Amino acid sequence: MRFTKMHGLGNDYIYVNGFEEQINNAAAVARVVSDRHFGIGGDGLILILPSARADCRMRMFNADGSEAQMCGNGIRCLAKYVYEHGITRKTTLHVETLAGILELRLFPSHTNDTIIDSVCVRMGEPRLQRAQIPMLGAPGLVLSEPLVVDGKTFEVTAVSMGNPHCVVFVDDPQHFEVAYWGPRFEHHPAFPEGVNTEFIQVVDERTFKMRVWERGSGETLACGTGASAAAVACHLNGRTGRQVTAHLLGGDLELEWKASDNQVYMTGPAVEVFSGEWHDHGAWAQ
Repeated sequence: MRFTKMHGLGNDYIYVNGFEEQINNAAAVARVVSDRHFGIGGDGLILILPSARADCRMRMFNADGSEAQMCGNGIRCLAKYVYEHGITRKTTLHVETLAGILELRLFPSHTNDTIIDSVCVRMGEPRLQRAQIPMLGAPGLVLSEPLVVDGKTFEVTAVSMGNPHCVVFVDDPQHFEVAYWGPRFEHHPAFPEGVNTEFIQVVDERTFKMRVWERGSGETLACGTGASAAAVACHLNGRTGRQVTAHLLGGDLELEWKASDNQVYMTGPAVEVFSGEWHDHGAWAQ
């Protein structure tokens, strides 16, 4: 199996070109190759596949083998891959995902137009009704709502960007016990499909700091859908404007929730690290 390792702000995935390779048990493959000691190492596996509805299709599997609807950092890297590896030379790209068809704008390097420096993703409209997250409870928005987690009460705002997010405002993300609280939010009974959790400190009306616990992968250095959800939550709670910079452990993302079309736009880098071949097919043959 030929693969390429890529990352967006340190949120790293193993990419397989499904136009050339065939994987029959993607969940098992994801678990094996994502292992950072015995595998290639990454937050998961992303398959780049043909699509009858778009330029290509993305399937994303977390490190534990669970399939996710979308990944903002992952889809930026996918766009870079399909452009630089000749699957398409479009700079406006449409990608089919489980969260719908997303539009991406690719920005080539000023010095070499065969290389993509950054990608802007139209992430879609945030889904704010409780049933859309999904989250149990009375219908309506989940806005600064008390939620008891392991005996402690947090105020949470829930947003779906095609996948579920729970945004929690904290005083200091750097010293917050993400490894302790992250799994307790992820598996909280209020979220029947689990949840990604963003721990946010608002710096000013245009900036916030963030750490994220991703369901199925644990804490990651960045999360594009999570940053998008956090930007929406910050504005809904009156803490920021619609255009913000998110400071994540892996770097910065630029976000805008436009009033004109209700869409969230996310811009950030994508990096190809290395390519190789994986020969231990027996590892997922069971």
